[in-house]
Amino acid sequence: MITRSILSSLVCLSATLTVAHVLDAQRAPGTQRSANVSLVAHIPLDGSAFSTTDVEIEQELSRPYAYVPKRYVPSGIVIISLKDPAKAHIIYDWRIENAELHQGSGALAPTYLKSRGRYYFANGFQFAAGGPDNDLGAIVWDVTALPDTSKVREVARIRHPDIPGGFHETFSYKHSNGLALLFATTQSPFAHVYDIDKVVANGQNGAAGLIAKVPVPANTQASPVVPSLTGYHDFYVGYDPVSHQDRFYGAGAQGYYVYDITNLNDPKLLASLTGIAGVPFGHTFTPTPDGRYAVTETEHQYQPLRFFDLKPALDGQVKTISRPIGAWSANWKHAPHNHEVRWPYVFVSSFEDGLQVVNMMDPTNPYTVGYYDTYDGPDGRRCIGALGCIFDGAWGVDVRNADGLIVISDFTTGFWAFKMDGFDGWNGHQWGMPNVSSAQDWDNGPDGAPKPGRTS
Repeated sequence: MITRSILSSLVCLSATLTVAHVLDAQRAPGTQRSANVSLVAHIPLDGSAFSTTDVEIEQELSRPYAYVPKRYVPSGIVIISLKDPAKAHIIYDWRIENAELHQGSGALAPTYLKSRGRYYFANGFQFAAGGPDNDLGAIVWDVTALPDTSKVREVARIRHPDIPGGFHETFSYKHSNGLALLFATTQSPFAHVYDIDKVVANGQNGAAGLIAKVPVPANTQASPVVPSLTGYHDFYVGYDPVSHQDRFYGAGAQGYYVYDITNLNDPKLLASLTGIAGVPFGHTFTPTPDGRYAVTETEHQYQPLRFFDLKPALDGQVKTISRPIGAWSANWKHAPHNHEVRWPYVFVSSFEDGLQVVNMMDPTNPYTVGYYDTYDGPDGRRCIGALGCIFDGAWGVDVRNADGLIVISDFTTGFWAFKMDGFDGWNGHQWGMPNVSSAQDWDNGPDGAPKPGRTS
């Protein structure tokens, strides 16, 4: 149930939404896309409802692979070849052993890393009690030999019997110290940080690769809307070339938090976004390449994406930011989900509204510039308690910087690939921005300079 305070805050935010931004919930056949977004490929996968989760695409054109987890039973992952994007096809399909015995969501959170010349794919899992692998956080595969799938091999499993429940989200990052790092949410007040080389070296005891933890601030309480969320739901990690800091942007209990993690053993809180009207918890938190602005989501029906100016907190003028400067939604009855920032665009997997592309050049007035509806089912057919009836359609989104290919994973309709007119790739320098995004420079690191003693 939406509380009165949330409703009142949304009324206030509606003043920042332009009528032109709001799209019809049900579009007539043939009008489900804007003219500037074209379909490249669609793979329905197995077609079962709610079975597809997130998506990750490799960034090198010489490695044209996308990874999509398949949840529930049988839980697993598929690898898709995009060598010819118009002829995208599955080349590898894996399911966990004794799949029918497993409980809970299963496969959820894909990411890939490169270290010491090897490519690794890591996938987060959340299996419930009552079946096997309740303590399993992630499985890591060596995928260096692709497209030769006969040489894809599992190299590690990360388990935490002390904090069962697995990893809901993962993120990979090339730290300025040269390490290739895997970040993971846990069922605790901490995000875990793993050195992928140590994870692989320890194999079935991959948890021994844990080298650091990022906390939520002390005395942070869980939201009554999601009482199990005592730590982070999701995060982004990026480099700030002005301060020379590695920064962690975490969304979770009570809001959003920015930490300096240049010294992984001593995370320092830089900014908090809390006390935001209508935001019971943070779901996703993504900064612009220069770290000045941020796009946030709280996963709740009728909630828009909110845009914040982080500068007052990062400059030390205030400790906490509680007022957004802008907001956007494809349809006020629904809610956006995950997103990728490639300035000035925000690529959004917007549940029942499919792929949405937003221009945030002016963060106080973001507006829709393209869309393609990947969801063809009825509105509101999947509800999750007080969070509402929005949980179908586009789940995940990723963007390949080299050529601007956009990929979407849809809960029910599977894998999609798109191109947007005029967007043929992204480099931040072309926009007067740092070349910083979720895509990592695994060979040179976040500041473009090779580190002594470490090779990818």
